[in-house]
Amino acid sequence: MAVKTFPRGGGTIPHRKEATENKAIVVMPAPKEVVIPLQQHLGAPCDALVEVGESVKLGQKIGSGSHVISAAVHASVSGRVKALAKRMLVDGREIQCVIIENDGRDEQVAGKQNETLDGLSPERIRTIVKEAGIVGMGGAGFPTHVKLDVPKPVDTVIINGAECEPYLTCDHRLLVEKSKDVLFGLRAVMKAAKAENGILGIEVNKPDALEAMSELVKDDTNISVVPLQVRYPQGGEKQLIKAVTGREVPSGALPFEVKCLVSNVHTVTAIADALQKGMNLYQRVVTVTGKHIHDPRNVMVRLGTPVRAVIEFCGGMAGNPEAVVAGGPMTGCRIASLDAPVVKTLAGILLLGKDEVSPPLNEPCIRCGRCVDACPMGLTPSMLGFYSEQGMIDGAEALHAMDCIECGLCAFVCPSGRELSDWIKQGKQAITKRNSNK
Repeated sequence: MAVKTFPRGGGTIPHRKEATENKAIVVMPAPKEVVIPLQQHLGAPCDALVEVGESVKLGQKIGSGSHVISAAVHASVSGRVKALAKRMLVDGREIQCVIIENDGRDEQVAGKQNETLDGLSPERIRTIVKEAGIVGMGGAGFPTHVKLDVPKPVDTVIINGAECEPYLTCDHRLLVEKSKDVLFGLRAVMKAAKAENGILGIEVNKPDALEAMSELVKDDTNISVVPLQVRYPQGGEKQLIKAVTGREVPSGALPFEVKCLVSNVHTVTAIADALQKGMNLYQRVVTVTGKHIHDPRNVMVRLGTPVRAVIEFCGGMAGNPEAVVAGGPMTGCRIASLDAPVVKTLAGILLLGKDEVSPPLNEPCIRCGRCVDACPMGLTPSMLGFYSEQGMIDGAEALHAMDCIECGLCAFVCPSGRELSDWIKQGKQAITKRNSNK
């Protein structure tokens, strides 16, 4: 099969996946206490459905939002609600949380099991996904039930199996170990969105995943596996669509404008669990790796588990890391507190050494144009960064700042070590805030 990729920008960056790419997922025991944030998604936060002192069961809905763009949250252990209080997340935000003492029994709420998709309507699939609290688990966190309710007809569902960020291997392992669930989830999304075709895009540095998924779909006429070139950011939504379909999503538009819907490997696995097992989203796989962890692993973790406990489960810190990062090194953030809980969108915990971290220098721009050449969206990051840093948001908006996918490649290639990606993010936030107040 021909290897495909997107045509503009991008680059080659170190993979650094060797420590965990061949390690099977291990299940971490539930902690004695979990901290469940009432907002683990884009959109409106949830309201608590439980009170202090109340007993809850594993998988019980404990938070729900009335806004369309929201996602329910569920208890990841059975036990007693100890407190409702604000706690810090990995990105430093303080969010209202439900704190539960684990009773160790894992008494579960009753769930309905659906063996096949035949008896499920698109509307019913979306309802189950909504009730399960499923969101985009690749990092975006957009409520999946909303995404499945496409405003225009789509003909193709694309599963993002690129996992192009360095270090991260949780999606890779799901493709290998839960390949049947990935395929079931893809078919469910296709039915919910009324799409005829499905595509799994997988980078060629995951040959075992390519083999496993190709074998499963070899007799399918409407589902295919597409090998992708190892190139960052191959997993960007618009880059992935261009690579596997040749369609170009216009500036300011969403994938449904070119009749596509993109979902993440972990997300469709969670959909399979909800439909086949009646399982609400209360756990996820996290890659724990880097030079400063004793035992790098892919770990199935209950949501609400402190980051510190996950690190200890992997043998603890080896020396003093220069940075502890949530997510991938290109798009993630430094963890504000090791007591912060694991949430639905946390794909990685990276304990990095000095040689794995490039501190910002913010030396003057030398007009080399490397950021322009690298930008997969065809933008001018040097000027966008300048306008955004200076608060000149009209200029940033005129240069299409809102088209930035925040891949971080501009900052990565900058020889002056300028914080271009962070500045552009700030500019986008300022544009969004100003436009929402108009």
